[in-house]
Amino acid sequence: MSTSVTPAKTPAGGPPRSVLDKVMNGIERAGNRLPHPVLLFLGLFLIIGTVSTVLAAIGTTVTVPGEDKTLAVKGLFSGEGVRWLLENFIPNFTGFPSLGTVLLMMAAVGVAEKTGLLETAVRASIARAPRRLLPYLVAFVSCQAHLMSDVAILVIPPLAALAFKNAGRNPIAGLIGGFACVCAGYAAGFSIGALDALYTGITQQAAAVVPGGESAPTHILINYFFTAAASCLLALIGGFLISRVLEPRLPQPQPEPDPDADAESGTEAEQASQEPTAPPAITVTVTARQRTGLLRSGLAVLLYAAVVVTCWLLPGSPLRGEGGALVPSPVLNGIVPLLFVAFVLAGVVYGRTVGTLKRADDAPRMMAESITGMSGYIVLILVISQVIGVFDWSNVGTLLAVNGANLLESAGLTGFTGLVLFVLLVCVLNLFVTSGSALWSLVAPVFVPAFMLIGMEPAVTQAAFRIGDSATQMITPLNPYVFLMLTILRRYEPGAQLGTVLARLSVFVVPFLIAWLAVLGLFYGLGLPLGPGADIQR
Repeated sequence: MSTSVTPAKTPAGGPPRSVLDKVMNGIERAGNRLPHPVLLFLGLFLIIGTVSTVLAAIGTTVTVPGEDKTLAVKGLFSGEGVRWLLENFIPNFTGFPSLGTVLLMMAAVGVAEKTGLLETAVRASIARAPRRLLPYLVAFVSCQAHLMSDVAILVIPPLAALAFKNAGRNPIAGLIGGFACVCAGYAAGFSIGALDALYTGITQQAAAVVPGGESAPTHILINYFFTAAASCLLALIGGFLISRVLEPRLPQPQPEPDPDADAESGTEAEQASQEPTAPPAITVTVTARQRTGLLRSGLAVLLYAAVVVTCWLLPGSPLRGEGGALVPSPVLNGIVPLLFVAFVLAGVVYGRTVGTLKRADDAPRMMAESITGMSGYIVLILVISQVIGVFDWSNVGTLLAVNGANLLESAGLTGFTGLVLFVLLVCVLNLFVTSGSALWSLVAPVFVPAFMLIGMEPAVTQAAFRIGDSATQMITPLNPYVFLMLTILRRYEPGAQLGTVLARLSVFVVPFLIAWLAVLGLFYGLGLPLGPGADIQR
């Protein structure tokens, strides 16, 4: 049996490819034609510049509903446009809201990650779980994992497989289920991470396209109530799917083959060179020193949080908002530096306890290493910031938003139905553009203002995007971590192919999508705030 990860390379004379293999092959071929995100946005920049210049030449104008002022579309490739670009190129980049926030959060989380705190916390949470509750605990931990960024995908699924094996259950169920729940819950959870900061920064820029949009709630917690609630439901459904749907249909694991027994074929070796390298073997045990480190870091963060909350609640405190309001207040507006201190504090206390942080300069070094890994993101933001800047300055974004809002209104899609259709659109686009930040940068400048013009806050559009971004990323061959899961899966099932992984992951897509939409529908129907000070309707 061939172990090639590409279904299209079925040996001649072999069984015909399944419908799933044909569909995924088509998606892979189409997705492989997409350029690098930087080139994609560079092309979009040129398109917007050309379109704005043509529209300006023919005298196109736009009137925002509720505003008396008529805006003229301005052309980028004109004297005025060139002057604007030269004067604002650097401010567009350095002033991009999510840039500083993401780098600050990555520096803080980097200390917690590189000292071993995050991995130990995951191990401690599943190490002694009861056998029957293990699938639900794995699902819950996975749905909180976006705090660890992509590191979660490298750590949690292999740990879940080992936990299942130690409990006498099928490790394949832990591996596949853990990966599915990490992907589906990547935008959910009680924790706050760099992803929240990244999305919020793009949302803030997109909301500014509409006059007065700068005052709309766009802080890092605008989806917190929604994502926290969704993570609980996703964990329950994920645990049920792992235990009752996936595990009973899995083959028993086979011993991992001796790598020296058979040489890989040229095709397999070539494919393997393109796959992410599987992480080294890890265990689920937690040492006494690590437990002490977890306890001390937890107590330190609790004490820190108690001090912040106490200062926030004190009458007349400078941490209160205008008129003594708790929401909005400097605490919410400054939540990022507060979280920065919390993560660094936890990482330092843990690292000093277990010995992973020995010198005073270790923490700054860890921060620097984490930020170094964000170099690709910084280059991407350099281009994205110019695209969104042109959208705003030229009024093309306003024109698209107004026309999009009119289209939604004329089709009667001004309520929850419009949000559902937006979610489904993102689900499809997510199969081809697997970077959440890149995809949100593409759709936010159009849909955030469009939904604002029909009476919805930016928070609900961002929440709807998170649903589509989470639902389908696990089943696209363009997600490199799918191949990582295949590599690890072959430790237990040597004959597994890409279609094997995708078929098993597909059972999670529709239930998770329905669960996400159900939670959004509940918040929408009851008019509940999606986060502190972030209502649904304007």
